[in-house]
Amino acid sequence: MTVNIYDTANQLEKEIRETNEYKALQLAFTDMKANNAVFDLFKEFQTLQMTLQQKQMQGLEITEEDITASQAIAERVKESELIQALMEKEQAFSMVINDLNRIIMTPVQELYQMD
Repeated sequence: MTVNIYDTANQLEKEIRETNEYKALQLAFTDMKANNAVFDLFKEFQTLQMTLQQKQMQGLEITEEDITASQAIAERVKESELIQALMEKEQAFSMVINDLNRIIMTPVQELYQMD
């Protein structure tokens, strides 16, 4: 019997969209996106995070200016109830994904288990 795990993965993707955690994340994103100023702040925050990650991956130094900009935008993000709500929902959704990953990786963990 041949098993097509990609069919299972595609079904899981559909089911993930039906979870309460995903729906709550989607609603929080929609609410945040509806406020132009907050959405602009969110995009600015994401861009800065990506820039800093790229610098780290390339082995470039994170400058004092980078740190100052990061701290300043983090403060503004903390003040936004809409972004904070989104981050809470994202964290809850992340827990679901982490649980799924743990389940999926069980065969490998069992394979390497030392008796």
